Amino acid sequence: MTVVSIPANPVPPGAISGSITTPDGVSLRYVRWAPPVNRKGTVCIFQGRTEFIEKYFETVRDLQARGFAVAAVDWRGQGLSQRLLADPLKGHVRDFSEYETDLDSFVRQVVLPDCPPPVFALAHSMGGQVLIRAAQKGMRWFDRIVLSAPMLDLPIGWPRLARTTIRTMRLFGLGDNYIPRRDSGAALMDSFMGNVLTSDPVRFARNAAVVEAEPALALGWPTVSWMNAAFRSMDEVREPNFAAQMRQAILMVAAGYDQVVSTAAIEAFAGRLRSGAQLIVPGARHELLMEQDRIRAQFWAAFDAFVPGTTGPR
Repeated sequence: MTVVSIPANPVPPGAISGSITTPDGVSLRYVRWAPPVNRKGTVCIFQGRTEFIEKYFETVRDLQARGFAVAAVDWRGQGLSQRLLADPLKGHVRDFSEYETDLDSFVRQVVLPDCPPPVFALAHSMGGQVLIRAAQKGMRWFDRIVLSAPMLDLPIGWPRLARTTIRTMRLFGLGDNYIPRRDSGAALMDSFMGNVLTSDPVRFARNAAVVEAEPALALGWPTVSWMNAAFRSMDEVREPNFAAQMRQAILMVAAGYDQVVSTAAIEAFAGRLRSGAQLIVPGARHELLMEQDRIRAQFWAAFDAFVPGTTGPR
């Protein structure tokens, strides 16, 4: 299975790539890295919407330096996993339970047979939404879960009318269309100026260069069906009793200047967890692990304090 390597973003050593097939017939790409000497277990990386495994090579190295094996998967419809519509740029699912199928397949076919325990999860944005859903249902594969800017709600700017419009379009059979008033090009911003993802120009350029080297990694705006599924899922996890029913130990790290997901929703959800911790990193934009070093250092300090046996990179 292809893994994209460029001089600015080389593949970390020891990568083993392959593909698995979900019960509903979708092919998913994965990459895993064997544990270093004095292993501490495995960290599984779960991306946000539009992302891909290559984007997290720096994070893989950070985890290897801490003594972990690493495993990562591209969600259906993005990265180099199977795209779901004729237009490969359309970000599309009918329901977020489809991502739970991906998660279950990855854990059972890759993580449990091939990765050393204990197993931890590191998920960003949409990946955090999926991990929360699975944990609430009692799927206890991970000793601890660390979430970076999890997608629990969107910032102000999606009024009730917009949600109603999305739902109505879905009911009228327009679920495969792009959401209204968005272009059909790749969602990765072309210009660093004004971007809402990171304040680090070098990491922004690196991620853009990976997509330029392999255009098949690009993903466009979501479809009406994806957006409708996201609204349903976010509404479900924000129900007052949802977090209180969870028994999973979770660390939630939020970005203080997040314009993609709601930091207030993350803070409120974390406060309802039975076994949880939270950190808000002041000034950080949405992609905490793609941010400047001073911001990433705060994320990793929280990770090291939360994940058992971690004392930081050697």
